[in-house]
Amino acid sequence: MDRVERALELHHVEKPHYNCCQAVIVPFAESLGLDREAFYRVGGQFGSGMRRGSVCGAVTGGLMALGLLGADNQTAVEFQRRFREQAGALDCSELLRAAKENGEAQKPHCDRMVCTAVALVEELTTKG
Repeated sequence: MDRVERALELHHVEKPHYNCCQAVIVPFAESLGLDREAFYRVGGQFGSGMRRGSVCGAVTGGLMALGLLGADNQTAVEFQRRFREQAGALDCSELLRAAKENGEAQKPHCDRMVCTAVALVEELTTKG
């Protein structure tokens, strides 16, 4: 199972529920042999835009994953630029508002944000 599939499984199926941040960071932690439960706890308060509609949990999870993978600041900036370009914003409240205006339900929207973040981290950290 690749990381995007694993993230969707965590976000959509796994119990207990994994928020967007947790669903993004845990597959990277697992692939590095790090403790899944520790990263579940680390990402616990970053869902729903830090619990207040701020930066999307998928974005914070992506930035955490980049840190785990040793990416530099320029890569983190590029991740945010590409995420904003693809999703339209970085903040949870803006993303959810746009999804609602476009008739997209919250769960599929958040699944899409999780997949976008994981795919971007992989794209930016894959050499060759």
